[in-house]
Amino acid sequence: MKKDWPFKDPENVIALTLRDVMEDNLPILLVTHDAEDGCWQFLDGRDNPDPKVGIVVCLGHIVEYDPSIRELADLPLGWRAWRATPAEPWQREEMEPEAEGESENQN
Repeated sequence: MKKDWPFKDPENVIALTLRDVMEDNLPILLVTHDAEDGCWQFLDGRDNPDPKVGIVVCLGHIVEYDPSIRELADLPLGWRAWRATPAEPWQREEMEPEAEGESENQN
């Protein structure tokens, strides 16, 4: 791990993004740090992206692609950050927790 690496997770930790971000150079406009599994997601901000365009990358690759992601290294589990354009600052908020046992109680 590099000395100036700002994340608690290592550079090679798995992260999720969209093929459109990495291949078509769309900007990352939404970042989530999932409470359930600690997974990082780096998305283009669209509502309900097709899971078929999701790809697995390493966190280090995302930081190389967009160095402004370093600003989110302290984003807590269960939080998200967003911006309208890459020129704007990141905004942050805690995400609503998903209802536990929701599918189990539908009997």
